[in-house]
Amino acid sequence: MTISRDIAPFLPDLRRFSRALSGSQESGDAFVMATLQRLLDSHARFPRDIPPRTALYRAFLDQWSTERPPEPAPDGDARAFDRNLAALSPEVRQAFLLTNMEDFSVAEASTIMGLDPAHVRKLLERGARDIAHGLAARILIIEDEPIIAMDLETIVEELGHKVVGVARGGRQAVALAAERKPELIMADIELANGDSGIEAVNEIVTAGSRPVVFITAHPRLYLSAADSRPQPASILAKPFNADSVKAAVSKALFFDRRAGHAA
Repeated sequence: MTISRDIAPFLPDLRRFSRALSGSQESGDAFVMATLQRLLDSHARFPRDIPPRTALYRAFLDQWSTERPPEPAPDGDARAFDRNLAALSPEVRQAFLLTNMEDFSVAEASTIMGLDPAHVRKLLERGARDIAHGLAARILIIEDEPIIAMDLETIVEELGHKVVGVARGGRQAVALAAERKPELIMADIELANGDSGIEAVNEIVTAGSRPVVFITAHPRLYLSAADSRPQPASILAKPFNADSVKAAVSKALFFDRRAGHAA
């Protein structure tokens, strides 16, 4: 198969990544075109020993490293996304976008960036800290298992956020949200006594939109459901570790996508 056929399905993704990385649509598209021209001039620049999407992003960052544009510096009217992105250092920004926006694994991101996986993990940890420093949030946790709730509370507070309440059921969650005005909600989908974290979140965000992280042992089942479930900023799969919690919270606050009714 030719390179053009290999990479064609991934060009819209690359344009999104390039625009986010460069800070503008014009600059981002120009770098994608420069990457394609470079591949046209020399097919050897397209590695064949890795998957095509990974190879395309690697070729792009090779091009980026040779002609990197000035760092984006959004003004006061810029979107929160752009301001948040500009606050991160270049390597941290690349690692964060590759894993959180483009959904590459750490191993894939390390291949794309030409770095050791341990280095990429450190970049992501630094990004999580930087995001928490700039976007420290008041967080409500909805979780009926005390040990899990305590783990979540410890992890997010280590990042610099403040847990304003821990609810074990839907009614308690709605009441706490109304009283304490959280800026981020972390909710287990299935609670004790048949309560639904989804229903609690729907009621909470009806009163005021805010980003949401859903927690579930079955993320694929949730994502594949063809109903009017709210679309969270991130889904945290059980069992989780500290790194996955930090990534989910940072992603939710950074992109600030808010759950709500599909209608």
